[in-house]
Amino acid sequence: MGKKQSHKRIILGLLSFVSSVGVWLISHWGSAVMALPPPEDIPEEILRTEIIIDARSPIDGKPISAAEYAEIQAQLQKVPPPKLTTSLRQTVFLLRIRNALLQLFPFLDL
Repeated sequence: MGKKQSHKRIILGLLSFVSSVGVWLISHWGSAVMALPPPEDIPEEILRTEIIIDARSPIDGKPISAAEYAEIQAQLQKVPPPKLTTSLRQTVFLLRIRNALLQLFPFLDL
């Protein structure tokens, strides 16, 4: 009886060792290949040093020169003056105050 149980333990140990090695091999099989970038991909270090001479308009997407792109970016950075009438501005201001008061006092029905 002892010899049979010892034989089962050896088979169980051998089976667990073989299955764990098999699982390890299968899990690491394609990982080295998947970690590499495609060969036609340009490295980021080279792309950082590349001078961009072509650009696309952020407005309509048409190709423009780099100088025109810089000019459009400068124009987009400028904030235009508000074009609201004073009565409309006052109405918006009062609505903002109303919203703030409703958040502080939700039981009020203004």
